[in-house]
Amino acid sequence: MRLLAIIILVIFIAAGVVLGALNADMVRYDLGLVSVQLPKGAALLCAVVLGWLLGGLTAWLGLSSRHRRERRRQPRTDKKLPANP
Repeated sequence: MRLLAIIILVIFIAAGVVLGALNADMVRYDLGLVSVQLPKGAALLCAVVLGWLLGGLTAWLGLSSRHRRERRRQPRTDKKLPANP
């Protein structure tokens, strides 16, 4: 299973490199206070990485808050352990 994940990762990296090489034209982005000029491939890569990070952060926060709620609802049975004579 791990080998399959590595193969898929390598395929996506290779596709990203090809996409970046084919889209070498410069694009200017006006962000209000700052104007940035990047190649199309780099801009696409930045957008994908930013989306991946924000999606992962959202999923992690949702999962961790649910786990905290469940832990608060569970009774505290592990505080008092029976003594073995």
